[in-house]
Amino acid sequence: MTTLRSFAEMETMHRACSIVVETLALLAEHTKPGITTKELDLIAAENLRKRGAKPAFLGYHGFPATLCASVNDEVVHGIPGKRVLLEGDIIGLDFGAIVDGYYGDAARTVAVGNVSPAAERLMKVTEESLHRAIETAYPGKRLGDLGHAVESHAVKHGYTVVRELSGHGIGRNLHEDPQVPNYGPPGKRARLEAGMCLAIEPMVNEGAAATRTLPDKWTVVTEDKSLSAHYELTIAVTEHGPWVLSEPYPFAQSVRHA
Repeated sequence: MTTLRSFAEMETMHRACSIVVETLALLAEHTKPGITTKELDLIAAENLRKRGAKPAFLGYHGFPATLCASVNDEVVHGIPGKRVLLEGDIIGLDFGAIVDGYYGDAARTVAVGNVSPAAERLMKVTEESLHRAIETAYPGKRLGDLGHAVESHAVKHGYTVVRELSGHGIGRNLHEDPQVPNYGPPGKRARLEAGMCLAIEPMVNEGAAATRTLPDKWTVVTEDKSLSAHYELTIAVTEHGPWVLSEPYPFAQSVRHA
C-alpha cells in the first residue's frame, strides 16, 4: 500500500536527500585512479557522521557497507573492498541516508580519469533517461509512463534497461510501495498522486538487458559483461509537479497538506 506523505515529511526527506547528493558529489571528487572502493566507503561514512545522519544501507538485510560501489559491468549493489579503481573505469555510486527517521536515496555513475567516448555516452544517456522520467511525474500519470520515458530514451540510443530491478517508493523505509520499473507500457500500472515519494533509478546496459548476481549474493552484473550505468534521485509528486527532494522546492505555491 502506497503512503502519501505530508509536506512536513517531504521537508525532512529533503534534508536527507540533500546530504545524500552532497556526499555523492564529495565522492565524485575523490574518484580517481588508485583509490579503492573501500576508501570511498569510508569517505561516505565520515561525511554522514559530520552531518549527523545515519547510513541507510549499512546492515540493510545484512549489507556490509555504507556505500554501494559498482564498477564497469557491475549494475548495482557492489560491495566496497580492496578493488583499486583504474583509469578508464566507470563506477556507480549508490548511497542513502536517514534523517529523523526518513530516508533519502540517490546514485550517480562517475568516470575514473579519462574514459572512452562509449562510456561517456552511456552515462549521459542514462542520466538523461532519469530526467525524462522525472519530467513525467505529475499527478494523474501512471507508473508505466515513467518507465516508458526511461526505456524509450535508452532504446533510442541503442541501449537496454535492466528489468529484474526497479525503483521504489521511499519514506519511513528505504523500500516501500510502489515498485517503479524502468520500462512501460505507458498508461498502465498505478496512477501517480500528490504525496507519493519515489526513488527513480534507471539501470542501463550497453549490451543485453540480462543480469546475474555474484556469489556474494549482492553484486548484480551484466550477463554479457557489458558496461552498465546507474542514476537515481528521490522525488515527491506534488500537485504542481515533481519535486526532486535534494533540491529546493521549485514551485511558487506551497503543497502543504495534512
